[in-house]
Amino acid sequence: MTKTGMRFGRGVILAAAALAIAAGSASAQMYDGKTIRIIIPYGPGGTYDKYGQTFSDHLGRHIPGNPTVIVQHMPGAGGSKAMNWFANAAPKDNAHLIVPLDNSVVNQLMRPKKMRYDARQFRWVGSSNQTNMVMVSRTDIGVNSWEDMKQAGMICSTSGKSSTGYIVPKLASSLLGFKIKMVTGYKGSSRSILAVEQGETNCASFNWLAWSSKVPQWFKGDKPFAKAVLQVGIFRDPDLPADVPMLGDLVKDKMDKAVVNFIAVAGILGRGLALHPDASDDAVKTLQMAYDKMNADKGFASDLQRRKLRLMAATGVDIQKAVAQAVTDASPEVVARARKLIYEM
Repeated sequence: MTKTGMRFGRGVILAAAALAIAAGSASAQMYDGKTIRIIIPYGPGGTYDKYGQTFSDHLGRHIPGNPTVIVQHMPGAGGSKAMNWFANAAPKDNAHLIVPLDNSVVNQLMRPKKMRYDARQFRWVGSSNQTNMVMVSRTDIGVNSWEDMKQAGMICSTSGKSSTGYIVPKLASSLLGFKIKMVTGYKGSSRSILAVEQGETNCASFNWLAWSSKVPQWFKGDKPFAKAVLQVGIFRDPDLPADVPMLGDLVKDKMDKAVVNFIAVAGILGRGLALHPDASDDAVKTLQMAYDKMNADKGFASDLQRRKLRLMAATGVDIQKAVAQAVTDASPEVVARARKLIYEM
């Protein structure tokens, strides 16, 4: 290499290093002394809250400038109140994040008049879990498998019609002939599960972590208080017994299978964070990098385990692609069929 070439190469390296330092300095200035708020779309106690609280405990140390990170609960309308507020009224300051609904895409397409957002426009930061929706029933009403639900009178508790706790039981009821009455208005999974325990209702549908972390004693012994009877997702939940069937495997009609797959997209989004659609590219890159570092942090993983949560990491870039693909793949015919099965039957 010539001396000129060597000087040029050294100059490129030094210039790149200077840019990296400048970028790091700019990121530090963006969040130095700032407070980042994580919006939880449900009340305290559920997995949205537990993951959000864990994010707030760990994310800040991976962000240049070490900002303070706090949580703010905004329950209502099955989580859609917070989603609509975040998309349309939240400060555009790069300092507000949301733990987005796992069924953001499903709600957006099925209830467009009530969902005033486009999930593709959120700036996805990353996720720390993927979630199947799992229907659980008390056994004292004679339910030990999904077939039993055709005969038993089921009363399921949930927050609102936008929640997967409403969508999954209604979909299963229409496809498999269950006799289900839905009771809405409970503030999140904790209150809905308490209603099952107290006998106000006898079934509910949440991700398996909500069940296993809150009421693990329900599923133990020769005569368990409750059983998982059905799951909806892209893949089988690794923590569930092998005899808990996937709804998609029980459905024969091609269009109905497409509907189940459409609803199952919710599992991919899991529990993570997103920025406002108008967040700056610098903020997105900074927080995506910080989130990935948090997911790789042993202390974060240990804290999740302590809270009986699991880590199944996904990057913001991958989620952004998955959301865009899910919207593209959902044909008007599939969405219309899903809407009919869930809200009109």
